[in-house]
Amino acid sequence: MRRELNRSAGKSDCSKNGFSADTSSAVEIMKTDELPNPLLDAEFLRAFEYALGKHRTQKKKGSRIPYIEHLMGVCSVVLHYGGGQDEAIAALLHDVVEDQGGKPVLAEILRKFGPRVAHIVEGCTDSDAYPKPPWRERKEKYIRHLPSADPGVRLVSAADKLHNARAILADYRQVGEQIWSRFQGGREGTLWYYDKLVKAFRSAPPDPRVDPLINELDRVVRALHRKAAAAVS
Repeated sequence: MRRELNRSAGKSDCSKNGFSADTSSAVEIMKTDELPNPLLDAEFLRAFEYALGKHRTQKKKGSRIPYIEHLMGVCSVVLHYGGGQDEAIAALLHDVVEDQGGKPVLAEILRKFGPRVAHIVEGCTDSDAYPKPPWRERKEKYIRHLPSADPGVRLVSAADKLHNARAILADYRQVGEQIWSRFQGGREGTLWYYDKLVKAFRSAPPDPRVDPLINELDRVVRALHRKAAAAVS
């Protein structure tokens, strides 16, 4: 069923902050006729409660913000760009294997939410081992797998990266260069990682849902680079 978007086109002051208000990508999504059913049911609520329980004591890096804020944000991006219920559930659960128990938790997700959700969560996980391998090794492996990942994995992964990049940019404006101390890769490593992510996503086959999302990620990453360049000039 065709969904129509009732928004005025153009840009607002949001674009100054790296959050593009250009509605062209959203319009492109809404013109797509073959999207998953966006209706959410009790399974989604069960997944939210599961994610909240697993991440209940976790905070976002360098803040007192409950980690569930990130998971809700990624889920929101997935739904905005045309994701269905399995992808929305995977968005809520995308960090639980990496942060809350490794392979046994992936097996639990398979039992509770089925093979499709488990597959997407696994595809969004850069390590299920403890202790984790070195940061650079993990990120290079993750980047290599993205071009061959299926569209559902890329949709949730890109939504995760977009939500993170937006948060970094917003916090960068608030706290300045100390933002980079939150990340193992530091300033150079973090910028390198997001550049490589954009390139890896773009090297995958075209997809009507993922491609507009990558365009937005690219815009935010370029805004991060401009901010970082201005900080050292």
